[in-house]
Amino acid sequence: WSPKRYTGTYGNNGFYLPFPNSNTGTAITADYLVVAGGGGGGSEVNTGVGSTGGGGGAGGFLTGTTSLNSALTYAVTVGTGGAGGVARTSAAVSGGNSVFNSITAIGGGRGGNDLAGPATGGSGGGGQASSNGSAGTSGQGNAGGNGGGGANGTGGGGGGASAVGGNATASVAGNGGAGSASSISGSSVNYGGGGGGGAWGAGGKTAGTGGVGGGGNGATGGTATSGTANTGGGGGGAGQNGANSTGGAGGSG
Repeated sequence: WSPKRYTGTYGNNGFYLPFPNSNTGTAITADYLVVAGGGGGGSEVNTGVGSTGGGGGAGGFLTGTTSLNSALTYAVTVGTGGAGGVARTSAAVSGGNSVFNSITAIGGGRGGNDLAGPATGGSGGGGQASSNGSAGTSGQGNAGGNGGGGANGTGGGGGGASAVGGNATASVAGNGGAGSASSISGSSVNYGGGGGGGAWGAGGKTAGTGGVGGGGNGATGGTATSGTANTGGGGGGAGQNGANSTGGAGGSG
């Protein structure tokens, strides 16, 4: 007599036995929260018209219930936050989509600057000083605010999950739109705030603040504040400050 040779595979803590699985699973109802990555904030490009960046739009915000099968596995994609615009070099980048099963939250739109205007997204990006904001996606977010003041003006706020981004005036940038709260984690957390618009600090102008829910503050010079990670907040728009003017990155979903 001799033992039969084991034909399974070895795991870290023992054997993985090759038993057949004929379980077809049962239907279960699950709560979900899917938040996309926030858009990056715009930066200064040229002194003058459109010289301050718009705030990035928040990543799309979707919550509800869905039916799942207990025997299946489901892939999850978490959207990355978009990069902020780099002074006189590059435009901001919109956020990445987040996906769970058949549910897709759209990434937040980039904030505008002279290289590229604001983009549509889950929530739309705010306009640079010479541009209107972009639209959000119905059921996921809201539009970005308009830039104001023309030459040497101020940027509009990025749209948020529950409110549009603020419109800028000639001297005060728009605030980011407010996000929305969810208690799916066991406590109430705000997600999806828009980024505040940028302003020319040396000209006595005021930057916008980020929306509640991880939106980054706009800057009056230098690098704006990034959106908070894992909230989908939009990045703040940068102020007029030459080569040091960089928009904040969007927060991841």
